[in-house]
Amino acid sequence: MRKTVLPAVLAGLALACGPAWAQGARTAAGEGDLAVFKKACSGCHKWHGGGGGGYGGDALSLRKTQLDKEQVAEVVRCGRPGTGMPYHLRGAYETVKCYDSLKADMAGNMPPETAVFLRPAEIDAVATYVVTQLKGKGDPTAAECTAFFGTTSRACDVYRKKEGSDAPTVSH
Repeated sequence: MRKTVLPAVLAGLALACGPAWAQGARTAAGEGDLAVFKKACSGCHKWHGGGGGGYGGDALSLRKTQLDKEQVAEVVRCGRPGTGMPYHLRGAYETVKCYDSLKADMAGNMPPETAVFLRPAEIDAVATYVVTQLKGKGDPTAAECTAFFGTTSRACDVYRKKEGSDAPTVSH
Protein backbone atom coordinates (compact mmCIF):
# COMPACT_ATOMS: atom_id res chain seq x y z
CA MET A 1 0.00 0.00 0.00
CA ARG A 2 2.74 2.43 1.01
CA LYS A 3 4.71 1.86 -2.22
CA THR A 4 1.76 2.80 -4.43
CA VAL A 5 0.51 5.79 -2.44
CA LEU A 6 3.75 7.79 -2.28
CA PRO A 7 4.34 7.89 -6.07
CA ALA A 8 0.71 8.89 -6.61
CA VAL A 9 1.00 11.71 -4.06
CA LEU A 10 4.26 12.94 -5.57
CA ALA A 11 2.81 12.84 -9.07
CA GLY A 12 -0.22 14.81 -7.90
CA LEU A 13 1.98 17.45 -6.28
CA ALA A 14 4.11 17.73 -9.40
CA LEU A 15 1.04 18.23 -11.58
CA ALA A 16 -0.50 20.74 -9.22
CA CYS A 17 2.63 22.76 -8.47
CA GLY A 18 4.88 22.11 -11.46
CA PRO A 19 3.86 24.90 -13.84
CA ALA A 20 3.71 27.53 -11.09
CA TRP A 21 7.02 26.40 -9.63
CA ALA A 22 8.68 26.36 -13.04
CA GLN A 23 7.50 29.87 -13.86
CA GLY A 24 8.47 31.09 -10.41
CA ALA A 25 11.95 29.66 -10.81
CA ARG A 26 12.45 31.85 -13.82
CA THR A 27 10.74 35.07 -12.79
CA ALA A 28 11.54 35.15 -9.07
CA ALA A 29 15.23 35.55 -9.80
CA GLY A 30 14.51 37.82 -12.79
CA GLU A 31 16.27 35.45 -15.12
CA GLY A 32 15.35 35.62 -18.76
CA ASP A 33 16.67 33.44 -21.54
CA LEU A 34 19.90 35.45 -21.92
CA ALA A 35 20.61 35.44 -18.19
CA VAL A 36 20.42 31.65 -18.03
CA PHE A 37 22.63 31.35 -21.13
CA LYS A 38 25.19 33.65 -19.49
CA LYS A 39 25.18 31.58 -16.31
CA ALA A 40 25.26 28.11 -17.80
CA CYS A 41 26.58 28.21 -21.36
CA SER A 42 28.80 31.17 -22.17
CA GLY A 43 31.78 29.72 -20.31
CA CYS A 44 32.23 27.14 -23.07
CA HIS A 45 30.17 28.41 -26.00
CA LYS A 46 31.37 32.00 -25.42
CA TRP A 47 29.16 35.07 -25.31
CA HIS A 48 28.32 34.83 -29.01
CA GLY A 49 27.50 31.11 -29.00
CA GLY A 50 30.17 30.45 -31.61
CA GLY A 51 32.06 28.01 -29.42
CA GLY A 52 35.55 27.06 -30.50
CA GLY A 53 38.67 26.37 -28.51
CA GLY A 54 39.97 28.37 -25.64
CA TYR A 55 38.46 29.03 -22.28
CA GLY A 56 35.72 26.44 -22.43
CA GLY A 57 37.37 23.66 -24.33
CA ASP A 58 36.35 22.92 -27.91
CA ALA A 59 32.61 23.65 -27.69
CA LEU A 60 30.45 23.41 -30.80
CA SER A 61 29.00 26.50 -32.46
CA LEU A 62 25.41 27.07 -31.45
CA ARG A 63 25.14 29.54 -34.33
CA LYS A 64 25.64 26.63 -36.76
CA THR A 65 23.51 24.04 -34.98
CA GLN A 66 20.87 22.15 -36.93
CA LEU A 67 19.05 21.06 -33.77
CA ASP A 68 15.50 22.17 -33.02
CA LYS A 69 14.41 23.50 -29.62
CA GLU A 70 13.54 20.10 -28.12
CA GLN A 71 16.82 18.61 -29.32
CA VAL A 72 18.77 21.53 -27.82
CA ALA A 73 16.88 21.06 -24.54
CA GLU A 74 17.76 17.34 -24.56
CA VAL A 75 21.46 18.11 -25.03
CA VAL A 76 21.34 20.63 -22.17
CA ARG A 77 19.49 18.14 -19.94
CA CYS A 78 21.62 15.13 -20.85
CA GLY A 79 24.94 16.45 -22.12
CA ARG A 80 26.70 14.73 -24.99
CA PRO A 81 28.08 11.27 -24.21
CA GLY A 82 31.73 10.87 -25.13
CA THR A 83 32.38 14.63 -25.13
CA GLY A 84 33.02 17.37 -22.60
CA MET A 85 29.43 18.66 -22.83
CA PRO A 86 28.04 18.16 -19.30
CA TYR A 87 24.51 17.25 -18.35
CA HIS A 88 22.61 20.02 -16.52
CA LEU A 89 19.58 18.15 -15.15
CA ARG A 90 19.79 16.78 -11.63
CA GLY A 91 18.99 13.06 -11.81
CA ALA A 92 19.97 12.66 -15.46
CA TYR A 93 20.98 9.06 -16.16
CA GLU A 94 19.94 8.11 -12.61
CA THR A 95 16.20 8.69 -12.27
CA VAL A 96 15.71 10.32 -15.68
CA LYS A 97 16.63 8.43 -18.84
CA CYS A 98 18.77 10.32 -21.32
CA TYR A 99 18.98 9.13 -24.91
CA ASP A 100 16.94 6.16 -23.67
CA SER A 101 19.73 5.18 -21.26
CA LEU A 102 20.54 5.15 -17.57
CA LYS A 103 24.00 5.35 -16.01
CA ALA A 104 24.35 1.55 -15.92
CA ASP A 105 23.82 1.46 -19.71
CA MET A 106 26.51 4.04 -20.45
CA ALA A 107 29.65 2.04 -19.58
CA GLY A 108 32.51 4.54 -19.72
CA ASN A 109 30.71 6.94 -22.03
CA MET A 110 28.99 9.17 -19.43
CA PRO A 111 29.08 12.89 -20.08
CA PRO A 112 30.45 14.96 -17.20
CA GLU A 113 28.18 16.39 -14.53
CA THR A 114 27.81 20.18 -14.53
CA ALA A 115 28.94 22.22 -11.55
CA VAL A 116 25.52 23.90 -11.26
CA PHE A 117 22.31 22.11 -12.22
CA LEU A 118 19.48 23.89 -14.05
CA ARG A 119 15.77 23.69 -13.35
CA PRO A 120 13.49 22.50 -16.17
CA ALA A 121 12.32 26.09 -16.80
CA GLU A 122 15.93 27.24 -17.09
CA ILE A 123 16.70 24.44 -19.56
CA ASP A 124 13.71 25.59 -21.61
CA ALA A 125 15.01 29.18 -21.42
CA VAL A 126 18.43 28.16 -22.73
CA ALA A 127 16.90 26.14 -25.57
CA THR A 128 14.67 29.08 -26.48
CA TYR A 129 17.63 31.46 -26.47
CA VAL A 130 19.73 29.16 -28.66
CA VAL A 131 17.08 28.66 -31.35
CA THR A 132 15.79 32.25 -31.40
CA GLN A 133 18.95 34.29 -30.84
CA LEU A 134 21.89 32.17 -32.03
CA LYS A 135 20.89 29.43 -34.46
CA GLY A 136 21.43 30.42 -38.07
CA LYS A 137 23.10 33.73 -37.27
CA GLY A 138 26.25 34.81 -39.08
CA ASP A 139 29.17 36.55 -37.44
CA PRO A 140 28.52 38.26 -34.10
CA THR A 141 27.42 41.89 -34.32
CA ALA A 142 27.85 44.99 -32.17
CA ALA A 143 24.15 44.86 -31.30
CA GLU A 144 24.43 41.25 -30.10
CA CYS A 145 27.55 42.10 -28.11
CA THR A 146 25.84 45.08 -26.50
CA ALA A 147 22.78 42.96 -25.66
CA PHE A 148 25.09 40.52 -23.87
CA PHE A 149 27.53 42.89 -22.13
CA GLY A 150 25.54 46.12 -21.90
CA THR A 151 26.35 49.57 -23.25
CA THR A 152 29.23 50.31 -20.90
CA SER A 153 31.48 47.37 -21.78
CA ARG A 154 34.61 47.85 -23.87
CA ALA A 155 34.26 44.23 -25.01
CA CYS A 156 32.04 45.43 -27.86
CA ASP A 157 34.34 48.18 -29.15
CA VAL A 158 35.91 45.87 -31.73
CA TYR A 159 32.47 45.11 -33.21
CA ARG A 160 31.43 48.77 -33.17
CA LYS A 161 34.61 49.79 -34.98
CA LYS A 162 34.24 46.96 -37.50
CA GLU A 163 30.67 48.08 -38.27
CA GLY A 164 31.47 51.80 -38.15
CA SER A 165 28.95 52.25 -35.37
CA ASP A 166 28.64 55.58 -33.60
CA ALA A 167 27.57 53.86 -30.40
CA PRO A 168 29.44 55.22 -27.41
CA THR A 169 32.46 53.41 -26.08
CA VAL A 170 33.68 53.48 -22.54
CA SER A 171 36.33 56.09 -21.84
CA HIS A 172 38.64 56.07 -18.84
